Amino acid sequence: MAEHPTILITGAAGNLGGLFARHLQSKGYPLRLMFHTTPLGEDLTNAPNVTPIQADLAKRETLEAAVRGADVVVHFAGVLFAPRPEKFLPETNTMWFTNLLDTCIQAGVDRVVLISFPHVEGETTVHAPATGRLDGNPISMHARTRLEEERLLFEQARSCAITPLVLRLGMVYGRGILMIDAARWLAEHRLLAVWNEPTWIHLLSTADFLAATEAATALPEARGIYHIGDEEPITLQEFLAEACRVWQSRPPRRVPAWMIYAAATLCEFLALATNMRSPLTRDFIRIGRVSYVGDTHRAREELIPVLRYPTLRSGASTLL
Repeated sequence: MAEHPTILITGAAGNLGGLFARHLQSKGYPLRLMFHTTPLGEDLTNAPNVTPIQADLAKRETLEAAVRGADVVVHFAGVLFAPRPEKFLPETNTMWFTNLLDTCIQAGVDRVVLISFPHVEGETTVHAPATGRLDGNPISMHARTRLEEERLLFEQARSCAITPLVLRLGMVYGRGILMIDAARWLAEHRLLAVWNEPTWIHLLSTADFLAATEAATALPEARGIYHIGDEEPITLQEFLAEACRVWQSRPPRRVPAWMIYAAATLCEFLALATNMRSPLTRDFIRIGRVSYVGDTHRAREELIPVLRYPTLRSGASTLL
């Protein structure tokens, strides 16, 4: 692989995909940035080392031009904030990824990096972290379909030359992350709430997410499943309380889980009635209530030996 491989990023107009695209663009990587309906920002479109490509993961014939010439494909694309995800996720996750992976194999791509999360192993904790297993049985549709993508990648890689990588990211936090910005807006308007039961989460600062994902694209020896997170898992309730302190807002209300499920149900109903996006779904709540912690030893040894923000205490200022 070349010193600066040509990298195709799917979902480059999205949140994490866009942040990663800008990170690599600033370092001079030759990029092919794939988008569907939402256009790329002008800063990316006009960059000399960027080739914007419009394609549709549902239509395999549109993917050939996007993948052609890429050494590495980093897959972020998907559908979020839509009602009734159990209806569309088997297609938008599993089937769309199948289309992309088949096209990568035909085009001779060297490496495919799938962005995932620890939830695919089901509930995990500090004392029983996720370890890279593919036999999990998660309860949410988001996690089940992403696990199917992971399995597909490794199954296909056994019979072709593609190097498979899965990055199971902790919760990425920092200014500019949509979920964090939404939480801040809710907190500032005294609308932020969380369920009572403690839920373990594994955090990851934006800076460390970018560094680890870049390493996964560039280091020749990298392959397999990596859990990426900081050195101090905490509960979701503790994270939100600290975030509100940084934002100088009131701590989130503690409410019964059924109230949050009811709010999600209402959001989905209104989204269906108005053909708009749903900022909250019942499946988001299902996946959100599952504790997740990953064993990060392998990632620290092979991808990112030094974290810029090893704890929330050191990275809390990035929430501003």
